[in-house]
This record gives sequence, structure tokens and C-alpha cells, in this order.
Amino acid sequence: MNNKRENTFLSRCAYGVADIYGGGAFVIITTFFTVFLTKALGMPPALAGTIPLIGKVWDAITDPVMGNITDRTKSRFGSKRFYMLIGSFISAITFILLWIPIEGSTVGLKYIFYMLMYILFSTGFTIVMVPYNALLPDMVDDYTVRGRYTGVRMAFSAFGNIVAGLGSTLLINDNTDAGKYMLVALIFGVIFCIAILLTFFGTWEKEKPVIKIGLKESLAQSFTVYKSRSFKMFLAIFVFGQVTNDFVTGLAVYYVDDVLNRYGGFMYMMGVILLSQFMGMLIFNPIMAKTNKKMPILIGFPIRMVATLIMIFFSHEGANFGIILFLTFIIGLGMASSSVTIYAILTDMPDVDELITSINRPGTCSGMATFVRKITAGLSISSIGLLLSAVGYDENLATAGARQALSTQTGVAYIYIFVPVVLMIITIFFTAKFPMGKREFDIVRREVARRKGEDDSVITPEEIEVCEKVTGFKYDELWNKDNALKLGRR
Repeated sequence: MNNKRENTFLSRCAYGVADIYGGGAFVIITTFFTVFLTKALGMPPALAGTIPLIGKVWDAITDPVMGNITDRTKSRFGSKRFYMLIGSFISAITFILLWIPIEGSTVGLKYIFYMLMYILFSTGFTIVMVPYNALLPDMVDDYTVRGRYTGVRMAFSAFGNIVAGLGSTLLINDNTDAGKYMLVALIFGVIFCIAILLTFFGTWEKEKPVIKIGLKESLAQSFTVYKSRSFKMFLAIFVFGQVTNDFVTGLAVYYVDDVLNRYGGFMYMMGVILLSQFMGMLIFNPIMAKTNKKMPILIGFPIRMVATLIMIFFSHEGANFGIILFLTFIIGLGMASSSVTIYAILTDMPDVDELITSINRPGTCSGMATFVRKITAGLSISSIGLLLSAVGYDENLATAGARQALSTQTGVAYIYIFVPVVLMIITIFFTAKFPMGKREFDIVRREVARRKGEDDSVITPEEIEVCEKVTGFKYDELWNKDNALKLGRR
């Protein structure tokens, strides 16, 4: 593939448009799935919150296996694009099934049904997003160009957040009406399918040898990506950074409806969050290009923390909603910073893994990252349900449209404010310690080229130190297939 096509804005847009699904599907689920189960169907919040978490047990199998399958597939469309093609239809269908309204059944039957539907949705998400997250390393090699592609992808993800978040909020004008949720599912199921297909038709993959490893070994091999020091640090940033965002979108309905007592204002609040996230992408992408991939979080999260803490003074009925919306705008900018950093770093993880294992396996790295993302989403929704239950949230009052107890309102406000602040502090810590920037990436790529016989330069002591710092391995332990096949270091 020539550099001329790699450097076109149209190619970057073609790559990024599929993340309308990645961003849009999750903003609908984290914002409305628990609300759908509790307010529309009357399921206890603690019970409803466990459904996504149980679904992640299935992900523990499907995500690593999907990554391994992707790396082992040979197709005229390319291994990643092939699964995106078939996954475009599967993902749309499984998203729609998740919102089928089952009324009049026992709580137990509802619980089993929606748990199964969530498992189906999660499988559809895996079929698309594991190959998608692995696609860019097989399209583009350059560190800076990858950053540009990721920036456009994040802009589409934010656009998907806006369209899905605002569209679903406008359509679900009565959160006790189960039919409204189904309408949203039908509309966005079609939109997601089209977005994925546009990426399939507009992207490419460079030819490379297919990895020939038995499928039964896929689970153990997948977990060996965690040997990389950089990957472990990346996962910490990924987990805490994304859960911080999930708590905002997942609790926003409860905060506006039960604390502020103005559900009509939820549309404006979500609109501000989503619009500011989109603007944040436009702000932080140039900052990242001129500095490094860690900088968006290191700038955005401290500012977001201040805005979040100020919210405590306005978390009551009758508070100035204009000030709340302004603080929400600042929070949304900070939320964008984590997405920019996380997905930019992810594209570089296969290169570090290849230096450790001598195997190029972007699908496996993507599979484990997607697995962790879905685990964090499940933990977020589950934690929200458990925390709501802990502060006395009454699902019977919710379905009747009545106010929660004052102590419950205060508890919801504290969860909405203080949990994200703690998570942001942890995210900043791991981001600051992350060991790789452009200089380190270039050294890793150069050493991989040496190992392949494509570069005859001699490595310097400084470069050896960088390789050891980034990988967490001694230099003489690198480029060893056993590092991919055995969970132990020896």
C-alpha cells in the first residue's frame, strides 16, 4: 500500500467511521440498559446490574479466542476486514435483541432472558471490535500517522456518542415505556451496520504470514500478552479511565431524575456531555500530535476533577442548572482525553508484543484489550446497580415515577461525584508511569527490524535499556516464541 493513500483524509475517515458503533452502542447501553430494566420492567437494580457482569464470563472465552482466530485467518478480504463484514449484520441483530420488551413475566424469567440477550450482544461486539482494534497496525506502520488515524477514529466515536446519546434521549422521553427503547434499538442497529460496512469497503490490510497455532492453545497464548510491561500499564489506564467515564454516563439519568428532580433536563445534560466530548477530541488530538500520547489524560483529568468536585455544591433540587451544565461541559472535555490517549496507545501494543515473542499478533492484543474493555463496562454497570441498592434505591418508587428518599438522593449524588474522582486519580498515576512515547516506539520498531534482518545497525546500550524498560524483559530474553506460548517466564 503506497504512502499516498495512507496519508489521505478520506482513508482516515473510512477507517474511523466504524467506531460510530463502538462508541454509540456503549453509550446507549451504559446510559439506558439498567434504566430499561429497573424503570421500564421493574427489575431490582442490584439484580439488573449483575447481567452485564455475568456476560463478561462469556467474554473471557470469546475475546481471546476471537483474537487468535483473527490472526489465524486467511481471506481475500484480509483477516480483520473479513470478520468486520460478517460482523456488521450480526452486531446489528444482537443489539436489537437486547431491547426486546418482555413484560408480564416473573423477575427470574426476565433476568435469564436479558442475560442471554446480553451474551449474544457481547458476542456480536466481539466479532466486530476485536478485528477492528487490530486493523490499524496492519494498515499503517508510522507512529505519527497511526496517531492521525486514531484521532479521526475518536472523532467518529465521539460523533457516534452524540448521535446515539442525543437520539436515544430524545426518543426515550418516557423512561418507563419499554417500547421506546425498542424503537431506539431498531434505528441504531441499522446505523451501526452501515458504519461498519463503510469501514470494510474503505480500508485495506497488508499481506502477512498466517499464524498457525492450534485453537485449543488460544486461551493460554492470549494471556501471554500480559507479560509485556507496557501492555499491563496500558490496561490499568484503559480500565480506570473508561470506568471513570462509564460512571458518568451510567448514573446521569439517576442524577438528573432523582437528585435534581428534572428529567426533562437530562436531554440537555447528555447533549452537553456528548458535544463537549466531541470538542475534546478536536482539542486533544493536536495536543497529542505535538507532545505524546499520554498528555491528553495528564491535562484533561485534573481539570475534570476540579469541575466534578464543584458539582457537590449544586447537587440538590432547585440548584442552578446553568452552572451544572457548564461543569458538565468541562467534565465532558476531560472524558474525551481518556479516549484519545487509550486508543492511540493501543495501536502500538502489538509492536512491543512482537519484540517479546517474535510473533506479530495484533488480533490477540486487540482481543485481550476488548475483553478488558467489556469487563470494565460490566463491572461499571454492576457496580452502579449495587451502589444504588446500597443507598436505598427503591425500584417500586422508580416505576411509579415517585421521588426517592432524601438519603437516597444524597447517596446518588455522592456516587456520581466521588467515585469518578478516585478513579481519575488512579488513572493519572498509571498514565504518568507509562513507559513508551514516540522515541521508545521508534527504538522498538528498529529492534524488530534488526531481529528480522531488515536493519543492519548495531543496537546501543541506551536502546537496550529502552527495550528492557518498555517490555519488562531482559534484552537476551526477547524475540522468543516461548514468551507467547508459555504463561511462565521460564
